[in-house]
Amino acid sequence: MNDLLRSLKLNILHVGYAKLDHHWNYSDVISPFMRLFYITKGTAVMNHTNQLFVLKPGYMYLVPSYIYNSYSCEEYHEQYYLSFFEEIEPGLSVANLKQLRFEVKANASDVLYFNRLMTLNPDLEIKNSTPKPQIKKVLTQKGKKANISFASSNYLETQGIISVLMSRFIMQRDHVVLEGGDYRDLNKVLIYIAKNLNLPITVEKLSKYCGLSVDHFSRSFIKKFGMRPVHYIQSRRIARAQLLLLSTQDSLKQIAEDVGFKNAAYFSRIFKQITGNTPASYRKTHFNL
Repeated sequence: MNDLLRSLKLNILHVGYAKLDHHWNYSDVISPFMRLFYITKGTAVMNHTNQLFVLKPGYMYLVPSYIYNSYSCEEYHEQYYLSFFEEIEPGLSVANLKQLRFEVKANASDVLYFNRLMTLNPDLEIKNSTPKPQIKKVLTQKGKKANISFASSNYLETQGIISVLMSRFIMQRDHVVLEGGDYRDLNKVLIYIAKNLNLPITVEKLSKYCGLSVDHFSRSFIKKFGMRPVHYIQSRRIARAQLLLLSTQDSLKQIAEDVGFKNAAYFSRIFKQITGNTPASYRKTHFNL
């Protein structure tokens, strides 16, 4: 796990302080980046991962990337906010490897961290709190050279502060003990999947890659990651498809092929099964504003 975390890449997008009222009311928001809120006054409500969170002063809240969420404020609240891309190896997130908590009590250092981030990055406040224009703007810039020139010291300090804040939400669970006392690290399988989403990936191929029998591999994968290998592969393919739908004008057929679906109809069926929308509807709703 530590080797993987050493490859962590962080890219700050927004940081600031906001005073929000009943206009802060949005549903079915999905972002290709993580968001973090630190509530200082008032209250609001947020819903994601089938959980309802009452946003309270003195607490911080994390919203993972590619997770549908809704939030609303009946009267008034104030918050520090931070959004950032995070990636471990190609296409992986900390959320793929670690169990996350989404609510933590803030401590005295956290307000100092947010204020320091705002000092280091003075031009990254959100001008328009409506989420979809933010997301579209970020996606059109993703992968391009940043238009903000960071001093080396500011860049390193920014990375360090985001790492500290994000670490507060990580639950300390690492390797799972496999059958027969085998401590093999299955995380390398996630990297293999992320790098080869456009190719045929079978459970047999993955088990061979790990040097395990198919049954042993499948049981170990479920024990560690909480789902069957086939379901995990499908979820990563659809997450990659979501990014391509939002950040490119490629045809649905091309995107299906790029994420390993040779049959466009099957791609659409699995996409709707996981996201609740067809690929065309998803693109229209979240990109063509």
